[in-house]
Amino acid sequence: MGNRKRVAERRKTPPAVLGGVIAVVVGGAGLGAYALFGGGGEDGDGTRTSSAQQAEEARTGPLSAAEVTDAADRFLTAWQQGKVSEAAEATDDPEAATALLTGYTKDAHVEDVTLTAGARTGDKVPFSVKGTVAYRDFTEPLAYDSALTVVRRAGDGEPQVAWAPSVVHPDLKDGDKLVTGEAGTPPVKALDRDGGELTTAAYPSIGLVLDGLREKYGKSAGGEAGIELRVVRGEESKKAEASDRTVLELSKGTPGTVRTTLDPKLQAAAEEQVAKKARSSVVVLRVSTGEILAAANASRGFNTAFQGSLAPGSTFKVLTASMLIEKGLASVDEKHPCPKYFSYGGWKFQNLDKFDIKGGTFRDSFGASCNTAFISQAPELTDDDLTKQAQQVFGLAKDDWQVGVSSFDGAVPVQKDAPMAASLIGQGGVRMNPLNMASVSATVKAGVFHQPYLVAPEVDNRTLATASRTMSPETLSQLRELMSYTATSGTAATAMAGVSGDKGAKTGSAEVDGQKKPNGWFTAYRGDLAAAGVVQAAGHGGKTAGPIVASLLKLGDG
Repeated sequence: MGNRKRVAERRKTPPAVLGGVIAVVVGGAGLGAYALFGGGGEDGDGTRTSSAQQAEEARTGPLSAAEVTDAADRFLTAWQQGKVSEAAEATDDPEAATALLTGYTKDAHVEDVTLTAGARTGDKVPFSVKGTVAYRDFTEPLAYDSALTVVRRAGDGEPQVAWAPSVVHPDLKDGDKLVTGEAGTPPVKALDRDGGELTTAAYPSIGLVLDGLREKYGKSAGGEAGIELRVVRGEESKKAEASDRTVLELSKGTPGTVRTTLDPKLQAAAEEQVAKKARSSVVVLRVSTGEILAAANASRGFNTAFQGSLAPGSTFKVLTASMLIEKGLASVDEKHPCPKYFSYGGWKFQNLDKFDIKGGTFRDSFGASCNTAFISQAPELTDDDLTKQAQQVFGLAKDDWQVGVSSFDGAVPVQKDAPMAASLIGQGGVRMNPLNMASVSATVKAGVFHQPYLVAPEVDNRTLATASRTMSPETLSQLRELMSYTATSGTAATAMAGVSGDKGAKTGSAEVDGQKKPNGWFTAYRGDLAAAGVVQAAGHGGKTAGPIVASLLKLGDG
């Protein structure tokens, strides 16, 4: 390895004491500027500083450019020199900073660190990190970008770095740490359904799925672990089902092989589609089996397609409609109320742009996505009717899906009064993701619930989730008719215009507190394909998520 400069882990001598007070460097290294803090004792000239004088001298107001750059320089210089205590004291959480910065050398084995500050923007300072990861006989250069924010310290207003684990590395969250050593889990080579390798170079958004596959199958797929610098997740990240991540590979392990159900043509098309719209996600399923053929997210930081927990808006009316038909509260061609407003449980509900349908049928209400047509049936329902329908018919919200990687199988809690009514239109406490809503369309098309999966259950003898019952033939026929009508003559018609064959769809717009535009949802099927997508904070689903879903359905064989 040659001679490597060692980085000091901790300052071993106390700060200089001058005249009974502590002298602390407040500028960058080598600037020779000192400030004296008496802590309420005698000043250097024998006078006492009163608390009133200290309060008057406390810094307030917006941070100046000099304060931001000086605070950043103080922190970065100490960290670069290996002076962990000094770097930690330059933050607003010295204890947490000490632990992570100490681990940067001790656990991550990063040496010869060079930190270069970039141009300040307000209170934020970006910086680049370069160093060497050295473990046993292995060394590899390390380089990445990070950023810090400067804030005023409570009390005296002194500028300090706002501590966050992401300052050390952008992938770190509270409780996470960087560790170099033998990877606990061997790497995996993930294959598509045709045997081609799945890589982030070919499929940019698939990184989180690959991490999940390694975590699930690395030890059983026949590989051997290598030496890696990894982000090891803490308890909070594990609660959010975040997987450990490889930052740098020092020696290659021998990967095992895991075959997935992803279709290379559909996956490539899904990647292309989400790249066009920020905060978009989509999933495509094979109706007859539940196989996941494509899954993509515009964001690389979270797998919204599988793990998102969002109100699905009016796409959830597919499930609600099945329940109303079963209970005899609605029928395709029977008259059904769609007033401008309907009040229930103390809330006043309305339709988009306050429209109403006079003398219309349930088909008209479903195709136009009339909220009050569904809310008006709340007085006829018990609090747990919707939850039972979701669990018993659509296999949702039981927390028992075994997809092959971490996933969320929806939430449809038992609610009462106004929140129960709101749940009927996919608001209230209902939470879904594109995987869940693609499954809803697949269940309608197949007539039976097939739990979605990314890795065949035979690989590890998993037991897939099931639903306890199916819809009656009459209910199923009416539900398909409603979705078909919406795809050809309702709110989904524009998006589905170029999709041929046997098709059905439902649009959705989900309101989110503090968000100007709703999340746009779309779920649909065509032949043996079902798909669903969401574009967050973008507007109506027919115009946002609809084109994404429709473009993927067109690639199917019908």
